[in-house]
Amino acid sequence: MDKLIREIFQETKVFGCIGASMNPARPSYYVSEFLMSHGYRVIPINPGTAGKQWLGETVYATLADIPKSITIDALDIFRRSDAVPEIVRDAHAALPDLKYIWTQLGVISDEAADLADRFGFKMVQDRCPKIEIPRLIS
Repeated sequence: MDKLIREIFQETKVFGCIGASMNPARPSYYVSEFLMSHGYRVIPINPGTAGKQWLGETVYATLADIPKSITIDALDIFRRSDAVPEIVRDAHAALPDLKYIWTQLGVISDEAADLADRFGFKMVQDRCPKIEIPRLIS
């Protein structure tokens, strides 16, 4: 798993953040801020705050709403496990250049992993980039 995680950090320039929160106390906010501090661009996806600015980026309601001019390399998912399979399906339909799916701590879905494999995505589950970057990269 460490090899895949290193690959994600080396190959990714842009993360999509599913469940991006405007609240600085929420993990999606401070993990995204951490990723940005390490040189990654983070595109927020949250239907409740679509159109607003979040950490310098426009929030999109859905993956399909992200302009084609933005290439998402990896999705960082801050949603419940049961929501992940549909997100993987949506990603397959909307993001032709996506390579990686990442789910946060406690978020695990065998169905989503099977879908990711079928669609050609590499997937990391139940991990946090804010933990993994210092452990493997820094």
